[in-house]
Amino acid sequence: QVQLLESGGGLVQAGGSLRLSCAASGRTFSSYNMAWFRQAPGKEREFVAAISRIGGYLYYADSVKGRFTISGDNAKNTVYLHMNNLKPEDTAIYYCAAGNLALTTPGPYAHWGQGTQVTVSS
Repeated sequence: QVQLLESGGGLVQAGGSLRLSCAASGRTFSSYNMAWFRQAPGKEREFVAAISRIGGYLYYADSVKGRFTISGDNAKNTVYLHMNNLKPEDTAIYYCAAGNLALTTPGPYAHWGQGTQVTVSS
């Protein structure tokens, strides 16, 4: 079992940057596909970015390509989401997830963090 703890959310103006962290404990994150999802009020949880367990391939939602970057630090057992040029529509609770099945859909992910709020003001 892996436990996930997100941090790094906050309030930022449009055009600003944030770095979210997802610290894994119990097992190394490299044992899993790791992903970030987000959920805005009244909306379904949506895929943001993922890094595959095998090969370390990176996947991004079209809405964040060129602005967000997912990365991992094996020594710290932590996955990051670097977010640049933030927009008001990026406002959501961001969740870290770990799983061994699908990459871009939330259902198959077995392990979730508690989420961290990101608010982007216009």
